[in-house]
Amino acid sequence: MTADSPAPDTEELPEEVARAAAEQAARRADEPAPLWVDAVVRRSLWRAVGVVLIVLLGLWIAFQMRHLLGILVLSLFIALAMLPGVTGLHRRYGIRRGAAVGLMYLAAVLLVVFMVAVLIPAIAKFADAVHDNLPGWTSALSEWSQDVLGVPVDTSATDEALTSFSDLVRTWADEVLGIVTSGIGLIFDLFTVATFAFYIAAQWPQIMRALMSRMPPARQRTFAWIADTSIEQTGGYFYSRLLLMGVCGGLGFVVMLLVGLPLVYAIPLALFMGFVSEFIPFIGTYIGAALPIIIVLAVRGLVPALILLAWVLVYQQAENYWLSPRFSSQTMELNGAVAFGGALAGGAIAGPLGAFMALPVAALITSIVKNSGRTYDVIPIDSASAAAEPAAASSPADPPAEG
Repeated sequence: MTADSPAPDTEELPEEVARAAAEQAARRADEPAPLWVDAVVRRSLWRAVGVVLIVLLGLWIAFQMRHLLGILVLSLFIALAMLPGVTGLHRRYGIRRGAAVGLMYLAAVLLVVFMVAVLIPAIAKFADAVHDNLPGWTSALSEWSQDVLGVPVDTSATDEALTSFSDLVRTWADEVLGIVTSGIGLIFDLFTVATFAFYIAAQWPQIMRALMSRMPPARQRTFAWIADTSIEQTGGYFYSRLLLMGVCGGLGFVVMLLVGLPLVYAIPLALFMGFVSEFIPFIGTYIGAALPIIIVLAVRGLVPALILLAWVLVYQQAENYWLSPRFSSQTMELNGAVAFGGALAGGAIAGPLGAFMALPVAALITSIVKNSGRTYDVIPIDSASAAAEPAAASSPADPPAEG
């Protein structure tokens, strides 16, 4: 190319390229989308609709089967509580797992029969004692009010109310067996729970193998650890509560006999105090002690009731600071605030039964959180504070060090 030859038109080339690109974009906008795009969109929409319908159907089925699901959850809880005892009987004495579960059921039935046989006569006798001692109580109350306050108390309405109450209690004690036998629905639910719990506890190894056979080895180890922890926490909670129930009820029985309470009262009240105090979280302590104190007050008087109250206060401190930590240290480690919050949450979800089951569930969740995930070593707090604060020697206001 010589110096006299004209230079090529460099400005026309970008315009032609832009025009061609615009024409190609217009043609693409006018063309319909490929057929496979429509097929993918349709499949995605139908899949999303199907998932939503399946979830709604599952929620509806769960709502319709909520009673059965509650029975299954309760059965699983009872089975997990029985598993340590069943496994111990099977390994130590060679008893088959089904027979071990049967022995535990037999012990529970004998305990219930003993409770009913002892409790009903005690209720009837308490009603008779209230009816017989009612005039003396009301006259003593009127005399005390006249001497201390200078105003007599009209106890006619109180006499009628207490008389009606004692008659009602006596009638209920006479008819309680009929009420129990007529509760067909309750009996059926108890039988269903016992049946499910029996099969779960007796065939637990087969159930574990069937579930783990569907998992890869790494997930099998995680699942087995969670199952073992569930059994340990639930069984440990149950058996530690049983031990505390025996200690509380046994000592309460001795104290009731010492204050002069008849044996027909002392046996059921000791069982009631031990069970309610240990198996109902937090408020069970007050409920379990209130009824025996009221009955001692009604049957024996004020001083024996105060003695029983003093023993309850002393025993609760000993249990909270010595007995309960010793019995529960190797079974269920649970922070007090977590236990309190778990009991409230369980009670809000499923009432008293939920509050009862919430503590081992909270302990299980706490164990899973503590033993999963990545953890790091914590540096000493003094070192962290020293690193955060400026060096003392660098301050110009500090006096020079001596020596």
